[in-house]
Amino acid sequence: MREKLIWQQGSRNAENATHFTVIQEWWANLKNTEITWRQRLIPQSGNLSELNWEPQRFDETFKIQNPQIRGITLYWSKPGEERERSTTPYQMVLDSDRQLLYIFPQSQKELVIQVALPQVPYETIELKNPQIQGTSTGENHILTFRDASQQLEVKITLTPIELGQLKEQLPD
Repeated sequence: MREKLIWQQGSRNAENATHFTVIQEWWANLKNTEITWRQRLIPQSGNLSELNWEPQRFDETFKIQNPQIRGITLYWSKPGEERERSTTPYQMVLDSDRQLLYIFPQSQKELVIQVALPQVPYETIELKNPQIQGTSTGENHILTFRDASQQLEVKITLTPIELGQLKEQLPD
């Protein structure tokens, strides 16, 4: 899991320029890719975790055309439109794990824009009080979860690296 990359105009952070370059490449690589474009007002508290990013009436989904950054301004257009659109941010935050870019426009300080690749909807299966069995096959480890009441069995094969990641995420 990677951390979020933050670029902020005028920042003295040594990583600021590197983060900008990564964001610039991410933005350019969106060419002809379907994205979701969502705008939300920043809450009075300033706490962005309070924002509801579930689809709303004025959210848009479209194949972004000609995404590029010139200077610090993001440019793009929509399919079938001649007009080039743009916004100049004072801050951008890239969450590469979730493929989300948050843009904070200079012209509207109370607004945040989320540009995202459409997410694959996952089906969640909840197992209550499962039977758990762990086995190894060579280097890999297999976890088997069985829920007799639902007659479900879930097998997960983990490489040593994935097992290490799982151990890191489990509370002590």
